[in-house]
Amino acid sequence: MNKVALLAIHGMGSTQRGFSNELVQDLTRKMNNNFDELVVFKEVYYQHILQDNEREVWHKLAGKLRWDALRQFLLFGFADAAGLEHRKELQGSAYEQAQLEIARALYLVSQQLGHNDKVVVLAHSLGCQVMSCYLWDALAAATPPAGAQPKKMAGIWQDIQQHAMDIAGKATLSHDEILFLQGQSLALLVTTGCNIPIFVAAHKQKDILPFAKPNTEFVWHNYYDKDDVLGWPLAELSPAYGQLVTDIRINAGGGVLGWISKSWNPMAHGEYWEDTELLKPLARQLEMLALTGRL
Repeated sequence: MNKVALLAIHGMGSTQRGFSNELVQDLTRKMNNNFDELVVFKEVYYQHILQDNEREVWHKLAGKLRWDALRQFLLFGFADAAGLEHRKELQGSAYEQAQLEIARALYLVSQQLGHNDKVVVLAHSLGCQVMSCYLWDALAAATPPAGAQPKKMAGIWQDIQQHAMDIAGKATLSHDEILFLQGQSLALLVTTGCNIPIFVAAHKQKDILPFAKPNTEFVWHNYYDKDDVLGWPLAELSPAYGQLVTDIRINAGGGVLGWISKSWNPMAHGEYWEDTELLKPLARQLEMLALTGRL
């Protein structure tokens, strides 16, 4: 039987390993308990790269001001974004280490997939920017996007073979392995609460370009909630984004109790992965890719 790989990438803020446990449980129910049979699952966890430093700053400042919970969210969240961008072209940067986590996860699932099996990536919040940058660098290393200005390379794709040992535990990656890491088998990217517009808003319009399409069958679905101030639609960013991304508006955290507490306000940012408007189509897409190899 064919399988499909699902990689889950977390967003900004203080996050622990196992962040996707409830997601897996919900998808298992939606897929009639066939999740383990059909899906090769892997978390991509990059928060450990940043979190210890953020906690040290937080412990120095916490309790001295009002709105501690909000301040902690903003400190950890925006420190994540700043930390990942800081001197990202340098060897050993947080940006490079986050890309290594993605590449390791991709390599590990590749060892459990057949030649024609597909990959789905589900990324939330800042994780959308992390995955977008990974694909930009990976595909720019192969073929720079049409119309793009020359971009200084950063991360592991400056020299992917230099990172072969960290990714795969061996000295050299094969040509096919590199193609897989570049997204050749990536059928679907699902982003939720995506904040890519925050990173590109100051750019000239001609420079607001997404990564190149990794393969002819690739699809990008971007879920957003109009009440989520950290999550944005993408298709109207530029014509190039419009060609690549399909925006899907949902009411994250909906239902009667959800509406009362979260779905109508910015707290919706943390509710996407528990919402049936995301889970139901995602479960169906995983089943289709596992059973037919197509969406």
